[in-house]
Amino acid sequence: MITISQRIDTFNKLGKLFSDISRQNKDSVYKKWVTIFDKKIKEAYQYNNWFTKENCLLSFKNWSKELTTIKLSKWTDNYNLKDCSNNTIAIIMAGNIPLVGFHDFICANILNYKCLIKMSSDDKILLPIVVDFLEFISPGFKNNIEFINKPLKNFEGVIATGSNSSFKHFEYYFKRYPKLLRKNRHSIAVLNGNESKENLIDLGNDIFNYFGMGCRSVSKIFVPKNYSFDLLFESLFEFKDIIKHNRYANNYDYNKAIYLMSEQKFIENGFLILKKENKLGSPIACLFYETYNSIKEIEKYIKINSDSLQCIVANYTLYNSIPFGSSQNPKIDDYADNIDTLNFLLKI
Repeated sequence: MITISQRIDTFNKLGKLFSDISRQNKDSVYKKWVTIFDKKIKEAYQYNNWFTKENCLLSFKNWSKELTTIKLSKWTDNYNLKDCSNNTIAIIMAGNIPLVGFHDFICANILNYKCLIKMSSDDKILLPIVVDFLEFISPGFKNNIEFINKPLKNFEGVIATGSNSSFKHFEYYFKRYPKLLRKNRHSIAVLNGNESKENLIDLGNDIFNYFGMGCRSVSKIFVPKNYSFDLLFESLFEFKDIIKHNRYANNYDYNKAIYLMSEQKFIENGFLILKKENKLGSPIACLFYETYNSIKEIEKYIKINSDSLQCIVANYTLYNSIPFGSSQNPKIDDYADNIDTLNFLLKI
């Protein structure tokens, strides 16, 4: 039986591979696998054009920072871990960004669960090759993994991520099982008007990485009343080449046309539409904003909408806020929807 420390070491080696892939290190000790992953990244892009090479490498880079023996051990030391090899967990993954369901996969495998994995049709290329590498490092690893397209059966619990509508379906379908279900969440940024250009470029990464399609992507900003957007637009010009992506450009043109035809007010810079809006989640190529008079208004907003918020980005201390540029860099102990996945699995 593979021990927890051995599983941690296996993921540590995966982290090293991810680092080599993201740096395109041709001298990697896993040179063969770097080549294999490079081919799979191209295949993933051909299958789903949102999965550009840059975004795939970004995902690998971010994961490589967390998949180290030190960080994995520090994380798991906070729990009274046990071997769960007699249990099977069903994992239904989203597909909006590369390897978006990978944290659930890690949690289940750290505890040695048998995994029934239902991948999104949008993200079905990368995880299987990751499993192949883990099998190469730790023979027998693959015995606990089954990718499945048919209806799920013979499992003790379920983790499912989807939209608000699929959440209701999951609630009904899995009503007899222990379940961890997630629905739509969005991320916001709070500006106070004192941000530097460097701050706002960092914010640009929170907005544009993965084309703004993740729940950790900033889709709305809050700015002080009478805020000037000049420095923000100047800073975000660093990301102008995003409009060269065909599907992003199509979304930009479509949303701009809709707003023009309905005579809605907005400002734009050729690759991003900025629109005053009460809603949280903005369409691709759009960024919503609201103004505020006092920070108390923001604190009240966060409290009221806490169930819909994933990340709060700010350059000063605010409730559960994180710095500009960090929303797409979750730590290994950051849990989606603030629900402790390891704790959930340990209670099944």
